[in-house]
Amino acid sequence: MAEQRESFSVASDAPVYAISIAAELAGLHPQTLRQYDRAGLISPTRVGGRNRLYSGQDIVRLREIAQLSAEGLPLEGIRRVLALEEEVRELRRRLEEFRADASSRALVVWQPHRRQRRR
Repeated sequence: MAEQRESFSVASDAPVYAISIAAELAGLHPQTLRQYDRAGLISPTRVGGRNRLYSGQDIVRLREIAQLSAEGLPLEGIRRVLALEEEVRELRRRLEEFRADASSRALVVWQPHRRQRRR
C-alpha cells in the first residue's frame, strides 16, 4: 500500500535557504552573495547573529542582480535600478488603491431647493 504524503508549500518570503543553496539556485558563488549583502543590494535574514538565510524572493532578486551585472552595470547602477523598480511597484500599488477607493465611492451631490427671496 502506497504511503500518502502531505504536501506543503513555503511562502516566497520565508527565509529557508542557506547561503550555499541560495548561491546555487541563483547561479552565483557564495562569496558574491556576501559581497551583495555588504553592498546593500540584498538583505538576507540573519540567524544566530552570523548565518544568512535567503527566501525565494531573495533568490529572484539575486538573479536580477546577476543579470544586471552581466549587462555591465556597476553595483551603484544596480542599486539605482532596483530602487527605481521598487518605487514603480509602490506607485502602482498606490494607484490601484486609489482606483479601488474611487470606484467604491458614489458621488452624491446634494442640492436643496433654493428659496426665492421675497422682495
